[in-house]
Amino acid sequence: MRGLPICVSALILSGCTLGPDYERPVLDTPATYRHADSEARDTANTMWWTQFGDPELERLIAIALAENKDVLIAAARVEEFYGRYGAQRGQQFPQAGVEAQGGRERLSRIGTPPIPDSQSNYTDFYSIDLGVSFEIDLWGRLRRATEAARAELLAVEENRRTVLLTLVATVASSYINLLSLDRQLQVSQDTVRARSGSVEIFSLRFEGGTVSEMELQQIRSEYESARAAIPAFEKLIAQQENNLSTLLGRNPGPIKRGGTLTALKLPQVPAGLPSELLERRPDLRAAEQQLIAANARIGVAKAAFFPSITLTGILGFVSDDLSELFSSDARTWAYGGVLSQPLFTGGTLLGRLTVSEAQQKQALYAYQQSIQNAFAEVENSLIDQTKTREQLAAQRRQVDALARYSELAWLRYDNGYTSYIEVLDAERSLFSAQLQLAQTESQLHFAVINLYKAMGGGWENEADRLAEQPTVDLTRNPPIFP
Repeated sequence: MRGLPICVSALILSGCTLGPDYERPVLDTPATYRHADSEARDTANTMWWTQFGDPELERLIAIALAENKDVLIAAARVEEFYGRYGAQRGQQFPQAGVEAQGGRERLSRIGTPPIPDSQSNYTDFYSIDLGVSFEIDLWGRLRRATEAARAELLAVEENRRTVLLTLVATVASSYINLLSLDRQLQVSQDTVRARSGSVEIFSLRFEGGTVSEMELQQIRSEYESARAAIPAFEKLIAQQENNLSTLLGRNPGPIKRGGTLTALKLPQVPAGLPSELLERRPDLRAAEQQLIAANARIGVAKAAFFPSITLTGILGFVSDDLSELFSSDARTWAYGGVLSQPLFTGGTLLGRLTVSEAQQKQALYAYQQSIQNAFAEVENSLIDQTKTREQLAAQRRQVDALARYSELAWLRYDNGYTSYIEVLDAERSLFSAQLQLAQTESQLHFAVINLYKAMGGGWENEADRLAEQPTVDLTRNPPIFP
Protein backbone atom coordinates (compact mmCIF):
# COMPACT_ATOMS: atom_id res chain seq x y z
CA MET A 1 0.00 0.00 0.00
CA ARG A 2 2.90 2.38 0.74
CA GLY A 3 4.37 1.75 -2.68
CA LEU A 4 1.12 2.26 -4.56
CA PRO A 5 1.30 6.09 -4.79
CA ILE A 6 4.87 5.87 -6.04
CA CYS A 7 3.86 3.44 -8.77
CA VAL A 8 0.90 5.60 -9.78
CA SER A 9 3.06 8.73 -9.95
CA ALA A 10 5.63 6.94 -12.08
CA LEU A 11 2.97 5.77 -14.51
CA ILE A 12 1.47 9.26 -14.79
CA LEU A 13 4.82 10.94 -15.36
CA SER A 14 5.79 8.39 -17.96
CA GLY A 15 2.55 8.89 -19.91
CA CYS A 16 2.53 10.52 -23.33
CA THR A 17 -0.09 12.43 -25.27
CA LEU A 18 -1.08 10.94 -28.60
CA GLY A 19 -2.32 12.94 -31.53
CA PRO A 20 -0.96 16.07 -33.22
CA ASP A 21 -0.31 19.22 -31.23
CA TYR A 22 -2.14 22.20 -32.70
CA GLU A 23 -0.24 24.67 -34.84
CA ARG A 24 -1.99 27.51 -36.65
CA PRO A 25 -2.01 26.65 -40.36
CA VAL A 26 -0.11 28.78 -42.83
CA LEU A 27 -2.58 31.33 -44.20
CA ASP A 28 -2.42 33.36 -47.38
CA THR A 29 -3.40 36.83 -46.15
CA PRO A 30 -3.09 39.94 -48.33
CA ALA A 31 -0.79 42.68 -47.10
CA THR A 32 -3.32 45.47 -47.69
CA TYR A 33 -6.91 45.95 -48.75
CA ARG A 34 -7.59 46.81 -52.39
CA HIS A 35 -9.91 49.69 -51.55
CA ALA A 36 -8.42 50.96 -48.30
CA ASP A 37 -9.67 54.40 -47.28
CA SER A 38 -6.96 57.01 -46.74
CA GLU A 39 -9.14 58.65 -44.08
CA ALA A 40 -9.51 55.50 -42.00
CA ARG A 41 -9.09 55.91 -38.24
CA ASP A 42 -8.20 53.47 -35.49
CA THR A 43 -11.47 53.08 -33.59
CA ALA A 44 -10.80 49.86 -31.69
CA ASN A 45 -12.54 49.37 -28.33
CA THR A 46 -14.86 52.32 -28.91
CA MET A 47 -18.63 52.30 -29.14
CA TRP A 48 -18.69 53.38 -32.78
CA TRP A 49 -22.48 53.72 -32.85
CA THR A 50 -22.21 56.81 -30.62
CA GLN A 51 -20.61 58.63 -33.59
CA PHE A 52 -24.04 58.89 -35.23
CA GLY A 53 -24.87 61.56 -32.65
CA ASP A 54 -28.32 60.10 -31.93
CA PRO A 55 -28.92 59.42 -28.20
CA GLU A 56 -32.06 57.42 -28.96
CA LEU A 57 -30.06 54.99 -31.10
CA GLU A 58 -27.58 54.57 -28.24
CA ARG A 59 -30.46 53.85 -25.85
CA LEU A 60 -31.98 51.27 -28.19
CA ILE A 61 -28.66 49.45 -28.59
CA ALA A 62 -28.18 49.37 -24.82
CA ILE A 63 -31.67 47.88 -24.41
CA ALA A 64 -31.02 45.28 -27.11
CA LEU A 65 -27.71 44.19 -25.57
CA ALA A 66 -29.40 43.71 -22.20
CA GLU A 67 -32.71 42.16 -23.28
CA ASN A 68 -32.37 40.59 -26.72
CA LYS A 69 -33.27 36.90 -26.55
CA ASP A 70 -30.47 35.79 -28.88
CA VAL A 71 -27.95 37.42 -26.52
CA LEU A 72 -29.51 35.66 -23.53
CA ILE A 73 -29.48 32.32 -25.36
CA ALA A 74 -25.83 32.80 -26.35
CA ALA A 75 -24.88 33.59 -22.73
CA ALA A 76 -26.70 30.48 -21.52
CA ARG A 77 -24.83 28.37 -24.09
CA VAL A 78 -21.53 29.62 -22.70
CA GLU A 79 -22.62 28.47 -19.24
CA GLU A 80 -23.64 25.09 -20.72
CA PHE A 81 -20.26 24.51 -22.36
CA TYR A 82 -18.44 25.70 -19.24
CA GLY A 83 -20.24 22.90 -17.42
CA ARG A 84 -19.31 20.42 -20.14
CA TYR A 85 -15.70 21.48 -19.89
CA GLY A 86 -15.79 21.02 -16.13
CA ALA A 87 -17.36 17.58 -16.47
CA GLN A 88 -14.71 16.47 -18.97
CA ARG A 89 -11.81 17.96 -17.02
CA GLY A 90 -13.00 16.27 -13.83
CA GLN A 91 -12.38 12.84 -15.36
CA GLN A 92 -8.63 13.44 -15.08
CA PHE A 93 -8.88 13.35 -11.30
CA PRO A 94 -9.66 10.46 -8.92
CA GLN A 95 -13.36 9.77 -8.54
CA ALA A 96 -14.45 9.15 -4.95
CA GLY A 97 -17.83 8.39 -3.45
CA VAL A 98 -19.39 7.06 -0.29
CA GLU A 99 -22.26 4.58 -0.02
CA ALA A 100 -24.15 3.68 3.14
CA GLN A 101 -26.76 0.96 3.51
CA GLY A 102 -28.93 -0.30 6.28
CA GLY A 103 -31.97 -2.50 6.58
CA ARG A 104 -33.71 -5.55 7.97
CA GLU A 105 -34.49 -8.84 6.22
CA ARG A 106 -37.03 -11.52 7.16
CA LEU A 107 -36.06 -15.09 6.24
CA SER A 108 -38.41 -17.98 5.60
CA ARG A 109 -38.58 -20.51 8.48
CA ILE A 110 -39.25 -23.41 6.11
CA GLY A 111 -36.36 -22.66 3.81
CA THR A 112 -33.11 -24.59 3.52
CA PRO A 113 -31.95 -25.00 6.20
CA PRO A 114 -35.17 -24.38 8.19
CA ILE A 115 -35.10 -21.85 11.02
CA PRO A 116 -36.42 -23.20 14.36
CA ASP A 117 -39.06 -21.24 16.26
CA SER A 118 -36.60 -20.54 19.06
CA GLN A 119 -34.41 -18.55 16.68
CA SER A 120 -35.30 -15.16 15.20
CA ASN A 121 -35.78 -15.12 11.44
CA TYR A 122 -35.02 -11.39 11.19
CA THR A 123 -31.56 -10.21 10.10
CA ASP A 124 -30.22 -6.68 10.35
CA PHE A 125 -27.42 -5.38 8.10
CA TYR A 126 -25.44 -2.14 8.01
CA SER A 127 -22.57 -1.04 5.81
CA ILE A 128 -20.69 2.06 4.80
CA ASP A 129 -18.08 2.11 2.04
CA LEU A 130 -15.71 4.71 0.62
CA GLY A 131 -14.76 3.92 -2.96
CA VAL A 132 -12.07 5.50 -5.13
CA SER A 133 -11.31 4.94 -8.80
CA PHE A 134 -8.71 6.58 -11.01
CA GLU A 135 -7.94 6.09 -14.68
CA ILE A 136 -4.26 6.60 -15.43
CA ASP A 137 -4.10 8.79 -18.51
CA LEU A 138 -1.09 7.04 -20.06
CA TRP A 139 -1.81 8.05 -23.64
CA GLY A 140 -3.41 11.44 -23.06
CA ARG A 141 -6.95 10.42 -23.95
CA LEU A 142 -8.46 12.43 -21.11
CA ARG A 143 -6.09 15.34 -21.65
CA ARG A 144 -6.97 15.55 -25.34
CA ALA A 145 -10.68 15.31 -24.54
CA THR A 146 -10.27 18.15 -22.03
CA GLU A 147 -8.37 20.17 -24.62
CA ALA A 148 -11.22 19.68 -27.08
CA ALA A 149 -13.84 20.63 -24.49
CA ARG A 150 -11.96 23.80 -23.59
CA ALA A 151 -11.64 24.79 -27.27
CA GLU A 152 -15.37 24.22 -27.76
CA LEU A 153 -16.05 26.43 -24.74
CA LEU A 154 -13.92 29.22 -26.19
CA ALA A 155 -15.63 28.79 -29.58
CA VAL A 156 -19.05 29.21 -27.96
CA GLU A 157 -17.81 32.33 -26.16
CA GLU A 158 -16.65 33.77 -29.49
CA ASN A 159 -20.02 32.90 -30.98
CA ARG A 160 -21.61 34.93 -28.19
CA ARG A 161 -19.42 37.87 -29.15
CA THR A 162 -20.46 37.38 -32.77
CA VAL A 163 -24.08 37.64 -31.65
CA LEU A 164 -23.28 40.96 -29.93
CA LEU A 165 -21.51 42.29 -33.01
CA THR A 166 -24.35 41.25 -35.31
CA LEU A 167 -27.01 42.59 -32.94
CA VAL A 168 -25.47 46.05 -32.67
CA ALA A 169 -25.08 46.28 -36.45
CA THR A 170 -28.64 45.05 -37.02
CA VAL A 171 -30.21 47.45 -34.52
CA ALA A 172 -28.27 50.39 -35.98
CA SER A 173 -29.25 49.42 -39.55
CA SER A 174 -32.89 48.90 -38.58
CA TYR A 175 -33.06 52.28 -36.85
CA ILE A 176 -31.48 54.07 -39.80
CA ASN A 177 -33.83 52.29 -42.18
CA LEU A 178 -36.69 53.54 -40.01
CA LEU A 179 -35.42 57.12 -40.33
CA SER A 180 -35.08 56.62 -44.08
CA LEU A 181 -38.70 55.48 -44.32
CA ASP A 182 -39.71 58.49 -42.22
CA ARG A 183 -37.90 60.74 -44.69
CA GLN A 184 -39.54 59.10 -47.71
CA LEU A 185 -42.94 59.41 -46.03
CA GLN A 186 -42.27 63.10 -45.39
CA VAL A 187 -41.32 63.62 -49.06
CA SER A 188 -44.54 61.88 -50.12
CA GLN A 189 -46.67 63.98 -47.77
CA ASP A 190 -45.02 67.23 -48.94
CA THR A 191 -45.61 66.20 -52.54
CA VAL A 192 -49.27 65.41 -51.83
CA ARG A 193 -49.79 68.80 -50.20
CA ALA A 194 -48.21 70.59 -53.16
CA ARG A 195 -50.19 68.63 -55.73
CA SER A 196 -53.46 69.02 -53.83
CA GLY A 197 -53.16 72.77 -54.32
CA SER A 198 -52.60 72.23 -58.02
CA VAL A 199 -55.67 69.97 -58.20
CA GLU A 200 -57.83 72.70 -56.63
CA ILE A 201 -56.50 75.38 -58.97
CA PHE A 202 -56.95 73.27 -62.10
CA SER A 203 -60.43 72.21 -61.00
CA LEU A 204 -61.43 75.87 -60.85
CA ARG A 205 -59.75 76.53 -64.20
CA PHE A 206 -61.57 73.56 -65.74
CA GLU A 207 -64.89 74.86 -64.46
CA GLY A 208 -64.00 78.21 -65.95
CA GLY A 209 -63.14 76.61 -69.24
CA THR A 210 -59.49 77.70 -69.33
CA VAL A 211 -57.98 74.17 -69.16
CA SER A 212 -59.05 70.90 -70.71
CA GLU A 213 -60.28 67.86 -68.84
CA MET A 214 -57.19 65.98 -70.01
CA GLU A 215 -54.94 68.40 -68.12
CA LEU A 216 -57.14 68.12 -65.03
CA GLN A 217 -57.02 64.31 -65.06
CA GLN A 218 -53.25 64.38 -65.51
CA ILE A 219 -52.99 66.51 -62.38
CA ARG A 220 -55.28 64.18 -60.46
CA SER A 221 -53.31 61.13 -61.64
CA GLU A 222 -50.04 62.49 -60.27
CA TYR A 223 -51.77 63.57 -57.09
CA GLU A 224 -53.20 60.08 -56.48
CA SER A 225 -49.84 58.53 -57.32
CA ALA A 226 -48.22 60.49 -54.48
CA ARG A 227 -51.13 59.67 -52.14
CA ALA A 228 -50.71 55.94 -52.86
CA ALA A 229 -47.11 56.13 -51.67
CA ILE A 230 -48.16 57.35 -48.19
CA PRO A 231 -49.94 54.18 -46.94
CA ALA A 232 -47.18 52.07 -48.48
CA PHE A 233 -44.53 53.87 -46.44
CA GLU A 234 -46.74 53.88 -43.32
CA LYS A 235 -47.04 50.10 -43.63
CA LEU A 236 -43.27 49.68 -43.99
CA ILE A 237 -42.67 51.97 -40.99
CA ALA A 238 -45.02 49.97 -38.76
CA GLN A 239 -43.43 46.69 -39.83
CA GLN A 240 -39.93 48.08 -39.27
CA GLU A 241 -40.92 49.27 -35.78
CA ASN A 242 -42.22 45.79 -34.98
CA ASN A 243 -39.01 44.17 -36.22
CA LEU A 244 -36.90 46.57 -34.20
CA SER A 245 -39.01 45.93 -31.10
CA THR A 246 -38.29 42.21 -31.46
CA LEU A 247 -34.56 42.95 -31.60
CA LEU A 248 -34.98 44.84 -28.34
CA GLY A 249 -36.49 41.74 -26.76
CA ARG A 250 -39.90 43.39 -26.45
CA ASN A 251 -43.38 43.03 -27.88
CA PRO A 252 -44.17 44.91 -31.11
CA GLY A 253 -44.76 48.60 -30.57
CA PRO A 254 -43.80 52.12 -31.64
CA ILE A 255 -40.16 53.23 -31.64
CA LYS A 256 -39.14 56.66 -30.47
CA ARG A 257 -36.84 58.65 -32.78
CA GLY A 258 -34.01 60.83 -31.60
CA GLY A 259 -33.69 62.85 -34.79
CA THR A 260 -33.96 62.70 -38.57
CA LEU A 261 -31.94 60.93 -41.24
CA THR A 262 -30.28 64.13 -42.39
CA ALA A 263 -29.28 65.00 -38.81
CA LEU A 264 -27.26 61.79 -38.39
CA LYS A 265 -23.49 62.11 -38.41
CA LEU A 266 -21.45 59.61 -40.40
CA PRO A 267 -19.05 57.50 -38.30
CA GLN A 268 -15.38 57.47 -39.21
CA VAL A 269 -14.14 54.62 -41.36
CA PRO A 270 -12.27 52.09 -39.16
CA ALA A 271 -8.66 51.22 -39.88
CA GLY A 272 -6.89 47.88 -39.78
CA LEU A 273 -4.73 45.42 -41.68
CA PRO A 274 -5.95 42.14 -43.20
CA SER A 275 -3.82 40.10 -40.79
CA GLU A 276 -5.55 41.78 -37.83
CA LEU A 277 -8.87 40.20 -38.82
CA LEU A 278 -7.66 36.87 -37.39
CA GLU A 279 -7.64 38.41 -33.92
CA ARG A 280 -10.41 41.01 -34.24
CA ARG A 281 -13.28 39.01 -35.71
CA PRO A 282 -14.90 36.69 -33.16
CA ASP A 283 -16.29 34.37 -35.85
CA LEU A 284 -12.74 33.69 -37.08
CA ARG A 285 -11.56 33.07 -33.54
CA ALA A 286 -14.48 30.67 -33.07
CA ALA A 287 -13.60 28.82 -36.29
CA GLU A 288 -10.02 28.40 -35.09
CA GLN A 289 -11.16 27.05 -31.73
CA GLN A 290 -13.32 24.52 -33.55
CA LEU A 291 -10.21 23.49 -35.48
CA ILE A 292 -8.28 23.11 -32.20
CA ALA A 293 -11.07 20.94 -30.80
CA ALA A 294 -11.16 18.73 -33.91
CA ASN A 295 -7.38 18.42 -33.80
CA ALA A 296 -7.49 17.28 -30.16
CA ARG A 297 -10.17 14.68 -30.85
CA ILE A 298 -7.72 12.87 -33.14
CA GLY A 299 -5.63 12.17 -30.04
CA VAL A 300 -8.71 10.83 -28.25
CA ALA A 301 -9.38 8.43 -31.12
CA LYS A 302 -5.75 7.28 -31.29
CA ALA A 303 -5.55 6.65 -27.54
CA ALA A 304 -8.45 4.19 -27.82
CA PHE A 305 -6.11 1.74 -29.62
CA PHE A 306 -3.86 1.45 -26.55
CA PRO A 307 -4.33 -0.18 -23.12
CA SER A 308 -6.15 1.68 -20.37
CA ILE A 309 -5.40 1.19 -16.67
CA THR A 310 -7.91 1.97 -13.93
CA LEU A 311 -7.06 1.73 -10.24
CA THR A 312 -9.82 1.09 -7.70
CA GLY A 313 -9.93 0.97 -3.96
CA ILE A 314 -12.59 0.57 -1.30
CA LEU A 315 -12.55 1.04 2.46
CA GLY A 316 -15.64 0.30 4.52
CA PHE A 317 -17.40 -1.21 7.50
CA VAL A 318 -19.96 -4.03 7.52
CA SER A 319 -21.87 -5.25 10.56
CA ASP A 320 -25.13 -6.91 11.57
CA ASP A 321 -25.25 -4.65 14.61
CA LEU A 322 -25.36 -0.89 14.17
CA SER A 323 -23.51 -0.35 17.48
CA GLU A 324 -20.52 -2.33 16.18
CA LEU A 325 -20.47 -0.85 12.64
CA PHE A 326 -17.30 1.18 13.19
CA SER A 327 -15.42 -1.39 15.28
CA SER A 328 -12.10 -2.73 14.05
CA ASP A 329 -13.57 -6.17 13.39
CA ALA A 330 -16.18 -4.69 11.03
CA ARG A 331 -13.60 -3.00 8.82
CA THR A 332 -13.21 -4.13 5.20
CA TRP A 333 -10.96 -2.96 2.40
CA ALA A 334 -9.89 -3.90 -1.09
CA TYR A 335 -7.81 -2.45 -3.89
CA GLY A 336 -6.89 -3.51 -7.38
CA GLY A 337 -6.37 -2.47 -10.95
CA VAL A 338 -7.95 -3.17 -14.29
CA LEU A 339 -5.98 -3.37 -17.50
CA SER A 340 -8.05 -3.37 -20.69
CA GLN A 341 -6.74 -3.68 -24.22
CA PRO A 342 -8.96 -3.88 -27.31
CA LEU A 343 -8.02 -6.82 -29.52
CA PHE A 344 -10.73 -6.99 -32.15
CA THR A 345 -13.43 -4.39 -32.64
CA GLY A 346 -14.45 -5.08 -36.22
CA GLY A 347 -13.03 -1.77 -37.43
CA THR A 348 -14.87 0.36 -34.87
CA LEU A 349 -11.77 2.11 -33.53
CA LEU A 350 -10.31 2.61 -36.99
CA GLY A 351 -13.63 4.06 -38.14
CA ARG A 352 -13.69 6.51 -35.22
CA LEU A 353 -10.14 7.61 -36.02
CA THR A 354 -11.10 8.15 -39.67
CA VAL A 355 -14.09 10.22 -38.55
CA SER A 356 -11.98 12.43 -36.27
CA GLU A 357 -9.34 12.99 -38.97
CA ALA A 358 -12.02 13.86 -41.53
CA GLN A 359 -13.67 16.26 -39.07
CA GLN A 360 -10.31 17.94 -38.52
CA LYS A 361 -9.97 18.46 -42.28
CA GLN A 362 -13.47 19.90 -42.44
CA ALA A 363 -12.69 22.29 -39.59
CA LEU A 364 -9.46 23.35 -41.32
CA TYR A 365 -11.20 24.05 -44.62
CA ALA A 366 -14.03 25.85 -42.81
CA TYR A 367 -11.47 28.03 -41.00
CA GLN A 368 -9.71 28.89 -44.25
CA GLN A 369 -13.03 29.59 -45.96
CA SER A 370 -14.14 31.84 -43.08
CA ILE A 371 -10.97 33.89 -43.47
CA GLN A 372 -11.46 34.27 -47.22
CA ASN A 373 -15.09 35.29 -46.70
CA ALA A 374 -13.98 37.83 -44.07
CA PHE A 375 -11.52 39.44 -46.48
CA ALA A 376 -14.25 39.56 -49.15
CA GLU A 377 -16.72 41.18 -46.72
CA VAL A 378 -14.22 43.88 -45.78
CA GLU A 379 -13.35 44.57 -49.42
CA ASN A 380 -17.02 44.73 -50.39
CA SER A 381 -17.80 47.06 -47.50
CA LEU A 382 -14.88 49.33 -48.36
CA ILE A 383 -15.87 49.68 -52.01
CA ASP A 384 -19.52 50.00 -50.99
CA GLN A 385 -19.00 53.00 -48.75
CA THR A 386 -16.55 54.63 -51.18
CA LYS A 387 -18.79 54.36 -54.24
CA THR A 388 -21.97 55.11 -52.30
CA ARG A 389 -20.43 58.43 -51.24
CA GLU A 390 -19.86 59.25 -54.91
CA GLN A 391 -23.39 58.14 -55.80
CA LEU A 392 -24.88 60.24 -53.00
CA ALA A 393 -23.03 63.36 -54.09
CA ALA A 394 -24.29 62.93 -57.66
CA GLN A 395 -27.88 62.35 -56.50
CA ARG A 396 -27.81 65.48 -54.37
CA ARG A 397 -26.74 67.48 -57.40
CA GLN A 398 -29.50 65.79 -59.39
CA VAL A 399 -32.17 66.77 -56.81
CA ASP A 400 -30.95 70.37 -56.87
CA ALA A 401 -31.09 70.40 -60.65
CA LEU A 402 -34.58 68.87 -60.76
CA ALA A 403 -35.87 71.33 -58.16
CA ARG A 404 -34.65 74.18 -60.34
CA TYR A 405 -36.09 72.45 -63.40
CA SER A 406 -39.50 72.27 -61.71
CA GLU A 407 -39.40 76.00 -60.89
CA LEU A 408 -38.53 76.86 -64.49
CA ALA A 409 -41.21 74.52 -65.87
CA TRP A 410 -43.88 76.25 -63.76
CA LEU A 411 -42.59 79.64 -64.85
CA ARG A 412 -42.73 78.65 -68.52
CA TYR A 413 -46.23 77.18 -68.09
CA ASP A 414 -47.57 80.24 -66.28
CA ASN A 415 -46.28 82.45 -69.10
CA GLY A 416 -47.80 80.23 -71.76
CA TYR A 417 -44.54 78.96 -73.30
CA THR A 418 -45.19 75.26 -72.72
CA SER A 419 -47.91 72.78 -71.81
CA TYR A 420 -48.48 71.40 -68.35
CA ILE A 421 -46.96 68.07 -69.45
CA GLU A 422 -43.51 69.60 -68.95
CA VAL A 423 -44.44 70.59 -65.39
CA LEU A 424 -45.74 67.08 -64.67
CA ASP A 425 -42.54 65.54 -66.00
CA ALA A 426 -40.41 67.83 -63.84
CA GLU A 427 -42.40 67.15 -60.67
CA ARG A 428 -42.50 63.41 -61.32
CA SER A 429 -38.73 63.29 -61.79
CA LEU A 430 -38.14 65.42 -58.67
CA PHE A 431 -40.39 63.21 -56.52
CA SER A 432 -38.60 60.06 -57.67
CA ALA A 433 -35.14 61.60 -57.17
CA GLN A 434 -35.99 62.78 -53.64
CA LEU A 435 -37.08 59.25 -52.66
CA GLN A 436 -33.92 57.76 -54.17
CA LEU A 437 -31.78 60.32 -52.33
CA ALA A 438 -33.26 59.28 -48.99
CA GLN A 439 -32.58 55.63 -49.82
CA THR A 440 -28.98 56.33 -50.82
CA GLU A 441 -28.36 58.35 -47.65
CA SER A 442 -29.40 55.35 -45.60
CA GLN A 443 -27.34 53.00 -47.80
CA LEU A 444 -24.21 55.01 -47.03
CA HIS A 445 -24.83 54.55 -43.31
CA PHE A 446 -25.48 50.84 -43.93
CA ALA A 447 -22.16 50.58 -45.76
CA VAL A 448 -20.21 52.06 -42.84
CA ILE A 449 -22.09 49.83 -40.36
CA ASN A 450 -21.28 46.76 -42.46
CA LEU A 451 -17.66 47.86 -42.60
CA TYR A 452 -17.45 48.00 -38.80
CA LYS A 453 -19.08 44.60 -38.65
CA ALA A 454 -16.73 43.14 -41.26
CA MET A 455 -13.66 44.61 -39.54
CA GLY A 456 -14.61 42.84 -36.31
CA GLY A 457 -14.92 46.06 -34.33
CA GLY A 458 -12.64 45.34 -31.42
CA TRP A 459 -15.35 46.95 -29.27
CA GLU A 460 -16.87 43.74 -27.87
CA ASN A 461 -15.65 44.63 -24.38
CA GLU A 462 -17.79 47.76 -24.45
CA ALA A 463 -20.74 45.73 -25.74
CA ASP A 464 -20.20 43.19 -22.96
CA ARG A 465 -20.34 45.98 -20.40
CA LEU A 466 -23.62 47.24 -21.81
CA ALA A 467 -25.07 43.74 -22.03
CA GLU A 468 -24.64 43.25 -18.28
CA GLN A 469 -25.10 39.50 -18.69
CA PRO A 470 -23.34 37.31 -16.11
CA THR A 471 -20.88 35.13 -17.99
CA VAL A 472 -18.43 32.52 -16.79
CA ASP A 473 -14.84 33.46 -16.08
CA LEU A 474 -12.92 31.75 -18.88
CA THR A 475 -9.59 32.54 -17.24
CA ARG A 476 -10.19 30.02 -14.44
CA ASN A 477 -10.80 26.30 -14.48
CA PRO A 478 -14.02 24.74 -13.21
CA PRO A 479 -13.90 23.44 -9.60
CA ILE A 480 -12.69 19.85 -9.25
CA PHE A 481 -14.92 19.18 -6.26
CA PRO A 482 -18.72 18.83 -6.52
